[in-house]
Amino acid sequence: MEKELQLKALEEFRDYVIAKAKSNLRSKNASGKLKQSLGAEIKVMPNSIRFFFEMEEYGFYQDQGVRGVKSGRSLSGFKFGSGTGKKGGLTEGIKKWVKQRRIQFRDNKGRFLSSNATAMIITRSIWQKGIKPSMFFTKPFKQAFKNLPNELIDAYGLEAQETFDTIMKENFKNYGY
Repeated sequence: MEKELQLKALEEFRDYVIAKAKSNLRSKNASGKLKQSLGAEIKVMPNSIRFFFEMEEYGFYQDQGVRGVKSGRSLSGFKFGSGTGKKGGLTEGIKKWVKQRRIQFRDNKGRFLSSNATAMIITRSIWQKGIKPSMFFTKPFKQAFKNLPNELIDAYGLEAQETFDTIMKENFKNYGY
């Protein structure tokens, strides 16, 4: 398969994955920042392919899920309380989200809680129960991979799960994990 056709197939793959991932994020992303951050870089070299998807760091957690300290599941082994994440990162993100969505819980007497108190309640729940995997990115990736030309897969010895895992690990290396 000639390089021009390989590049075209990979560009179609990239475009499909990004379009579907963005579509899957419609209801999940308050600010739109994650959706806007989705992108990819493709380089075809004589004996290899360099394929790099990028997104905001929290997108990986949304996609793969994060296990809470008491329950929940993760497709990638991410878990709260492991000491590898940024201190206060979850709290800051939830505070912003609560303010953007104008969410305020009420106390037992019916009075509105402050946005900070509401954010702390939500943060505690997420910390304990985790984040359910949404697979907003994983599903389109695996679906598009099935449609890649066999010649391309054979030429580079690609396998869906292995390729996906490599891309995820490569992205997390860039975030210091």
